[in-house]
Amino acid sequence: MAHLELVNPDEDSVWAALRADAKRAAAEEPSLASLLYATILSHALLVDALAFQLGRKLGDGELNAMTIRSICWEAFYGDPEAMTKVEADLQAVLERDPACKSYLQPFLYFKGFLALQTHRVAHWLWSQGRHTLAFHFQSRMSELFQVDIHPAARFGSGVFLDHGTGITVGETAIVGDGVSMLHAVTLGGTGAQRGDRHPKIGRGVLLGAGAKVLGNIEVGEYAKIASGSVVLRAVPAHCTAAGVPARLVGCPPGEEPARTMDHTLADVVYDYVI
Repeated sequence: MAHLELVNPDEDSVWAALRADAKRAAAEEPSLASLLYATILSHALLVDALAFQLGRKLGDGELNAMTIRSICWEAFYGDPEAMTKVEADLQAVLERDPACKSYLQPFLYFKGFLALQTHRVAHWLWSQGRHTLAFHFQSRMSELFQVDIHPAARFGSGVFLDHGTGITVGETAIVGDGVSMLHAVTLGGTGAQRGDRHPKIGRGVLLGAGAKVLGNIEVGEYAKIASGSVVLRAVPAHCTAAGVPARLVGCPPGEEPARTMDHTLADVVYDYVI
């Protein structure tokens, strides 16, 4: 448990902001004061609060809340980058979701954020060879949050799962830093073959609602996949793909679609099926 370098909870940290949000909410809505104290205000560090929150959400008749909390502690302390990723994920939600008013909403309520943190625990367990327990966390994530991510899938930091419902990510998928992914996205395979068979999503990619990216293909950094598209071939960096099957509809340089959440498409569609 000595591996984790905890973020200093100074006045400019995400943790300090989350605590301030919780204090304001408790004053404004006394009926939630007990919840806010138990989940946030009674804890000294973000790692403690998050482990408690995941335990509260994921605990069931097989593994109770205290057991889940202990496993989450073990995972977060076992990964030296864990809390840096958590902070980046919280910042991504606040920055990119106009419905998010403070860090409090994703930490307490947003399925996408909570599912992603559950996956981070499951992925750490998988990396330790504890596959059965990792699958238990995946199962609970799917049951509670309607997000199904294989424990072996790799996610970068600052990832935003908007709404979360229906997201499915396969075993050998890789999702880079700063990606934004909307509901009902699938990063899947194209058959029953084994081995490396799932997409590799580059930094800063925007995956629109219902997009399906299938097979061991690469979506280049800062690319955009339009809602409802089916992508079966690689997409170059900075390009937008749309349609069934997907076609390139533009490759504007310098855009960061995952950050701006801009889902609009160019007026001219290139005659190039990818």
